[in-house]
Amino acid sequence: MAAGSGRWWLLAVVMMVVSVSEPAFSNPQINQVGFPGCSSFNYTDVPDSMRVLNASFGDLRNQLSSGNKRFATSTQQPVYAMAQCRNYLSTADCVACLDAAVHAITRNCSNKAGGRIIFDGCFLRYEDTYFYDQISGEGTYPICGKRTAPDQYVFNTTAKQLLYELQLATPRINGFFAAAKQEASGGGGAAFAVAQCIETIDETGCQACLTIIYRDILGCLSKYATGRAIAPGCFMRYSNKRFFPNNQTTNLEHFLGGDSVTSSPGSSGKKKAIGGVVGGVGIILVLAAIFLWYRQSKNPKASRRGNILGATQFRGSENYRYKDLKAATKDFSEENKLGEGGFGDVYKGTLQNGDVVAVKKLTMISSRAMIEYFETEVRLITDIHHPNLIRLLGYSGNREELLLIYEYMANTSLDKHIYGENRVKLNWMQRVDIIFGTARGLSYMHEVCIIHRDIKSSNILLDDDFQPKIADFGLARLSPKNKSHLTTKFAGTLGYTAPEYAIHGHLSEKVDIYSFGIVILEIISGRRSIDIQIEPVTEYLLELAWKLYENEEHLGLVDKSLDSNEYKAEEVKRILEIALVCTQSPSNLRPSMSEVMGMLSSIDGSIIQTPQNRPTFITDFDKRVLAVTATPTNATISLSEFSGR
Repeated sequence: MAAGSGRWWLLAVVMMVVSVSEPAFSNPQINQVGFPGCSSFNYTDVPDSMRVLNASFGDLRNQLSSGNKRFATSTQQPVYAMAQCRNYLSTADCVACLDAAVHAITRNCSNKAGGRIIFDGCFLRYEDTYFYDQISGEGTYPICGKRTAPDQYVFNTTAKQLLYELQLATPRINGFFAAAKQEASGGGGAAFAVAQCIETIDETGCQACLTIIYRDILGCLSKYATGRAIAPGCFMRYSNKRFFPNNQTTNLEHFLGGDSVTSSPGSSGKKKAIGGVVGGVGIILVLAAIFLWYRQSKNPKASRRGNILGATQFRGSENYRYKDLKAATKDFSEENKLGEGGFGDVYKGTLQNGDVVAVKKLTMISSRAMIEYFETEVRLITDIHHPNLIRLLGYSGNREELLLIYEYMANTSLDKHIYGENRVKLNWMQRVDIIFGTARGLSYMHEVCIIHRDIKSSNILLDDDFQPKIADFGLARLSPKNKSHLTTKFAGTLGYTAPEYAIHGHLSEKVDIYSFGIVILEIISGRRSIDIQIEPVTEYLLELAWKLYENEEHLGLVDKSLDSNEYKAEEVKRILEIALVCTQSPSNLRPSMSEVMGMLSSIDGSIIQTPQNRPTFITDFDKRVLAVTATPTNATISLSEFSGR
C-alpha cells in the first residue's frame, strides 16, 4: 500500500451533496451526504490489499450487528478501518447503512489506499495509516440544505441555542452522542439537532472537534432550515423537521451543570443567569481542554503517526525573539525569500526546534499605515481559527522592523500555480477543491463579521495537499453584520476590486464576494484578471467570461493546459455562473457567501442563481486614477475620476 495517504482529502465540489427533503430514519442508506472521497494513492498489491480490506469491512459489520454497538474499528495491517452509526438507528438500520456505505466506497474507490463515505445515518472510512485520533483538517466542512423555515429568524435563534448546548454537552455524554429538540418561542415550531464524535478520541478531542464544526454550521443556519457540518472526528446536523424518534431525545440539562443554558418561555431569571454562567464556564473549559489536548498531541508517544491534522490550530500568538527569527531565516537572506508583497517580504525560517515557519518582515515601522497593518493582522488572526484561514503563530520586532510569523505553506500561493511562465500546473479537481475551500474560509470570515478587502490569488496559500488558506489580513476590517459603510480610504488590489468600493467607497461583505468571483475566473482560465487579451478584440478576463457565457461557449474559458477529459461542460458552466453572479452590479444582486456555499454544494445546479446584469468593467486605470500609492499588487488608491464601462 502507498504510505502517507492519511492526508489525501482533495474533495471536488461535485462530491458535496445534500438531500432535498428530510429522510425517514428507517432508510438511512438513501440519505447520502457526500459521494465517496478517494485517496490519490493506489494499492501496490491489489489482490492482497483488497482481501484485507474486505476482511476489515466484514469485521466492522460483525461488530455492529452483534450487541448494541454503533461504533467499530478494525485494524488488520496494513488497513485501518472505522464505521459509526447515529445512535438513534436500530441495529438493522445501522447494518443496512453500513452495507450501503461499503457498496458505495468499493464501487467508487476501487484499488485506492483510502476512502470515506458519509450518510446521514452512518459513515465509513479506511486508510493505510493510523487516523483514529484525527479530529479535523482536510474533510472538515459544512453542507447547507436548500429549505428555509417559515420564520427563518425565529428558527435561526432557536437552532443556534440548541447547537451551542449540544457542542458543550455531547463531549460529557458517554458514547459522545446527543439528539435534542428545542421549541421556538411564540409557537414558532421547533429545532431538532444531533451531535456525535468518534469514540477513539477523548472528551477533550471531542470538544475541540465540535467547537470547530459548530462555527462551520452557523454559516448554514443564517439562511437555511437544514444543515450539516462534518469533520474526521465529529458530525453535527440540524433541521426544522424531526429526523430521529421521540424516544431518542437526550436531556441536555443533565450535562450542562444541572441547568440548561436555554432562555425558553417559562425560564426564570435565575435559571437564565445560571445558564449564562454555565455558558461562560463552558467556554473557559473548552479553551483549557483544547490547550491540554494540544499539549498532549505534541507528545510523540501520544501522536504515534504524526497524523493529528489541525492539532496545532489552537495555538495563540506568541512573542518570538527577534534574534531567533533572524537566525532562522539566515539573516533574511535572498536564499530564504518566499515572496514579496506591498507591506513586506516573506521568508522561510527554520526554528531551533525544527519547525518551519513563514516570516513576514514589515518595513518602515514609523509608517502609521504599517503599524495599523501590523495591529490589524495580530488582532484579527489571533482570535480566528479555521482550516481555510492562515494561522498566525506569533510576532516580533525591534525599533526598525516588525515581524509576523505564520504557518509555512509548502506550495506557496495560488497565483504561482495558475499563471506565469514558471507555474506549477493544477489539475481540474485540484482547482475545484481550491474554489470550494476558499469559499469556506471566506464564509467563516463573514460569519464573524470580518471583511478581508484584498481577496486575490496571491493571498490564497496552498498547503502540502493543495488545500487553500486565505492569508494577509492586514487590510481587513470588522463591520456590523450585513451592513455597508462608506470609507474615504480605498485599500485593495487593481483587477479584483468591486466597482462600488473603488468608485464610491462603499464597503461591505459584497466587496469580498466580487473579488472571489474574479479569483474563480482566474482559476478556471489560468489568466490574470488584469491581463488584456489583444486578439481578436481587446478585453479583460471578466469581459471575456461574460461574452463566452452569453454565447454559451463556456469551454472557451477553460485553461488550455488542462486535459479536456478532466472536466465536463455542465460543470464548467455551473462554476462560471457562480463566478458571474458574484461579480454582478449593483452589489445587492450578489449572493452571500453562505448562498455561494450552497450553490457550490449543489451537484445538479438546481439552486445556482442566474446572472441578471452584466458586471461593471473598470478599466483604463492609468488614465483615470489620480493617485496610486504602494505597489501594483497592493495598491492604495485615492479616486475621484473613476468610471465604469
